[in-house]
Amino acid sequence: MSGQVWSVNALGGYMFSEELSNVLRMAVLSVIKFRQFCDAKDATDKGLQRGANFSWDVYSKAQTKGGALQETNTMPETNFVIAQKTMTMTEFGNSIPFTQKLDNLSKHPVKEIIHRVLKSDCKMALDIAAWTQFNSTPVKVQAASGTSTTAITLVESGSIGLTNNVAFGKGHVRAIVDTMKERNIPAYTGDDYYSIARPTAYSNLKVDLEGVYQYTETGFQMIMNGEIGRFYNCRFVEQTHIPTGGAEDSTTFSPQTDTGDAWNNAKSDWIFFFGEDTVAEAVAIPEEIRGKIPTDFGRNKGVAWYALLGFGRTQGDAGTDVKNARILKWESAA
Repeated sequence: MSGQVWSVNALGGYMFSEELSNVLRMAVLSVIKFRQFCDAKDATDKGLQRGANFSWDVYSKAQTKGGALQETNTMPETNFVIAQKTMTMTEFGNSIPFTQKLDNLSKHPVKEIIHRVLKSDCKMALDIAAWTQFNSTPVKVQAASGTSTTAITLVESGSIGLTNNVAFGKGHVRAIVDTMKERNIPAYTGDDYYSIARPTAYSNLKVDLEGVYQYTETGFQMIMNGEIGRFYNCRFVEQTHIPTGGAEDSTTFSPQTDTGDAWNNAKSDWIFFFGEDTVAEAVAIPEEIRGKIPTDFGRNKGVAWYALLGFGRTQGDAGTDVKNARILKWESAA
């Protein structure tokens, strides 16, 4: 069997030693970052025995604007348009089998350790699934001409034509936030938008902000996991699940084995900016830990995590709906 066994040191034999420390040490894994920005929706009645699709309605603004009325004129009438979006819920999971012998002879609690390993694996897999929807946004931005430090070029076709040749800085933040406001993207919290990226993508920005923070008396309150700062009505969050370049294998959900495709000039990397109502998460069966029914007369055991859910970008498909996009991606052609 593949899994944890007593006879192989790296798979279980090392879990007992005369001088083995009783302190449990786990590989470091950061908490969820992308999934915290998804809106959870109860899909219990949709996912169980009613098919795998989950739909939600998106309502437009009034088709004709209201205005001043003349005393003798009748009240104008208008309507709004309803568009329906759909996602497909999917089974997610992973398991670790182990032998009864390992469980009986190990000095450390095998089930407890496996639970912790699987919980970390679950966080990563579902966070990556949420990122996949963020990454599908058709709206991209880059430095104007590939070199400007204050102006940006916005592309709604889903592809960027130039290679960014400048590090991301506070001038780009101002231009992107102003663009989001003028597109009437609602702020995520209060008057603030959010941005998420790898730490190195913010390197130049963090240097710029050091001078800004020197003159900040009241500071700011961190709200989300990984939040590092706030500038020009935008809050910044760092994540490390998705590698540089965003070359994540969204099928296998294995960032620890994937090789990131960094931007050729290494001066920046992908960054997401977004407002409210980004990605919907439909949950039919929330993530849970399950025990395997023992086989081979109780000698073969196992523990798994399982979930039945799905993620879908709420608005802003390419085409006529692109104006409603809530997510912008700082991007480069190479």
